[in-house]
Amino acid sequence: MLAEVDQKLVLACLKMIPQQYISADTSRLTLTLFALGQLDLTKNLKEIEISRANWIDWIYAHQYLTENNQNGGFRGGLFSGHKFDKNGNYKKDEYDLPHIAMTYAALLSLLILGDDLGRVNKTGVINGLKLLQSENGSFKPCEDSREFDLRFVFCACAISYILNDFSGLNVNKVLEFIVKCQAYDYGFAQNLNLESHGGSTYCALASLKLLNKLDLIDKKATLLWLLKRQEDGFRGRINKPPDTCYTFWIGASISMLEGTKFVDTVPLKTFLECCKTKYGGFGKSENCHPDLLHSYMTIAGLSIFGIEEGLDDLNCELNLSKNSFETLKNSCNWNLS
Repeated sequence: MLAEVDQKLVLACLKMIPQQYISADTSRLTLTLFALGQLDLTKNLKEIEISRANWIDWIYAHQYLTENNQNGGFRGGLFSGHKFDKNGNYKKDEYDLPHIAMTYAALLSLLILGDDLGRVNKTGVINGLKLLQSENGSFKPCEDSREFDLRFVFCACAISYILNDFSGLNVNKVLEFIVKCQAYDYGFAQNLNLESHGGSTYCALASLKLLNKLDLIDKKATLLWLLKRQEDGFRGRINKPPDTCYTFWIGASISMLEGTKFVDTVPLKTFLECCKTKYGGFGKSENCHPDLLHSYMTIAGLSIFGIEEGLDDLNCELNLSKNSFETLKNSCNWNLS
């Protein structure tokens, strides 16, 4: 089965990250999410049951705290921007900042592990979001960044949804920015006046769904753009080759627009079978080495399209299993509207 072969890579990476991931040391929380997410969707979290509490404590160790809760969130790695004095004590400096994508990854990982988010400094996180929104409604990832685009808009919406508090967002400006990012072909670009992209389209649609505003766009036209991205697997842009990660980015977008019945899953499954590796996991395409991102996105896509039995269903707008979404509803003092 496609999902079973993936566990070798996941369990190995949770014990020790391969040398190839050295450059990702400042974003370890995303790697953790991809690994835990695969175990969750394949119903194999029992494999780390003994260390579950340790994983929760490790994630909370990344939490960023300031006096008076003026800013908050999670840093991507324990040593991101850290400095130490001669006695080995940690000293904060200007580069030690929370990152919006890492905060999103931390919250999802905690939910996957069954945590009730009780130790999350929610006031600090919401106040931190207020520091990251620009005048045009977009978000940047951290306070000293000059990047503003849909990726971080999605993270802001997802964080606010999970914490059940949208007071950190100017929602009207968010909606205006998202709508302006829609291109002439009805896909969505990462920023204004750029090319439509599968990942950006997911971020736009997921944000709109979390805000209950999907009706602001022409859903039928966007669905048609998404369906045209299938060759055998899905590609993220026009004239690009298929890539396994778009099984999620495009697949989740199609699912949110209720169009999965229009996807031909036979060639899609054949493409994914060609991308699985003898090491466990999936590469981005045939004859590529596996990695955590493409492996997780493939498993998520298998869940979305029901290609393989035994997988948990996926809440597409959060990118979270239905089982972990129940943790959010039932254990986090969170009320569905």
